Amino acid sequence: MDKTFSILTLGCKVNQYESEAMSELFEKKGYRQVENDEFSDVYIVNTCTVTNLSDRKSRQFIRKSKRINPDSVMAVVGCYSQVSPDEVENIEGVDVVVGTTDRGRIVELIEDAKNSNNKINIVKDLRNVREFANTTNFDSNNRTRAYMKVQDGCNRFCTYCIIPFARGPIRSRTIEDSVREAKTLASNGFKEIVLTGIHIGSFGFDLGEERLIDLIEKIAEVDGIERIRLSSVEPNIITEEFMERAVATKKLCDHFHLSLQSGSDNILKAMNRRYTRDEYIKKTKIIKKYMPNAGLTTDIIVGFPGETEEDFEDSMSIVREAGFSRIHVFKYSKRKNTKAAVMKNQIDGNIKKERSEKLIAQGEKYRNIFLEENLNKPREVLFEEEHDGEFHGYTTNYIKVKIKSHIDLKNQIKNVKIIDTEEVADCEII
Repeated sequence: MDKTFSILTLGCKVNQYESEAMSELFEKKGYRQVENDEFSDVYIVNTCTVTNLSDRKSRQFIRKSKRINPDSVMAVVGCYSQVSPDEVENIEGVDVVVGTTDRGRIVELIEDAKNSNNKINIVKDLRNVREFANTTNFDSNNRTRAYMKVQDGCNRFCTYCIIPFARGPIRSRTIEDSVREAKTLASNGFKEIVLTGIHIGSFGFDLGEERLIDLIEKIAEVDGIERIRLSSVEPNIITEEFMERAVATKKLCDHFHLSLQSGSDNILKAMNRRYTRDEYIKKTKIIKKYMPNAGLTTDIIVGFPGETEEDFEDSMSIVREAGFSRIHVFKYSKRKNTKAAVMKNQIDGNIKKERSEKLIAQGEKYRNIFLEENLNKPREVLFEEEHDGEFHGYTTNYIKVKIKSHIDLKNQIKNVKIIDTEEVADCEII
């Protein structure tokens, strides 16, 4: 009989990678994947716990899935499970609780729960976890761009963030194992690899002398891999040496998601971000020196405890100074067991909403400026997917473009020129 499973993934690119790896495990055991709103034998929610909204979405999916199939087995995995395992276990309908380790056992645990009719909770304390949990993902849902998880954990303890508690201390994948997966991905036709992790700037610190740039150089040597992209990185990783070596590979994309969180020195200090506004701006200038057309994207939190109007204006103005191509704006959300949750001078929700709207509008203004700067210039695109004869892809500096074509462009790298500034910009092959 046909066995089915469904996975809802919330949160970051690391979760997406880990969900795809779990999907492969189910498929190898003869399961077929179905959509989240379909009848299924097994439902898995891969949770995020960065915001209260993520926790709420997880609970909603659990209830909805159990209404679709009351006899299904429900597993909750990921960051929410890790930081609140008892709370998750007590949600009606949950059968299996797994944290941010041991996901490689997911099929076995699901089948054990089904056969025994017992709840299973294997969440364990991460404080002494030191080994990178190796998961491979060679299919990546037939996309042309593959995510590769090369790092886990975080030792930074920003005052607003629960992630160090959800993911534990830093652990890095070995360069040898990463290169081995890159070769397999290349042999399966993938042309772009996105290196991802919880804090990839700390790659190698637990292994010895090797660092992220060493990993980039080694993957760049793999035949068939044409482009390497980085997920979010911290400003401290950007140095003259890093950029010189990155450019020399001729494969690292000129797009950096350079984590910011605030443009105010006062707030950065309160957040324990370990850099100043001026230091951050200097890093963006180093990037532009070596990659003049680089897309710079970032995250900014508004309404952090104690944020004054002056602090907020510093965040508004840094969008202009840095020349961001896109910003993601988050309203500060209290997370239990973080220092910021008990800070004085919590900001009113209406003020957060107002500041968020202003900052989003500022971000849109500079996104359009960035797109205008790229109009009618030659840009390299990897076309990834097709919708009704229209092919979509990304430039190296992370502009999403589309083109109508009777020729199959999927997984093709083409030089194009961008001809408008729409959310998905039209382009022409040159």
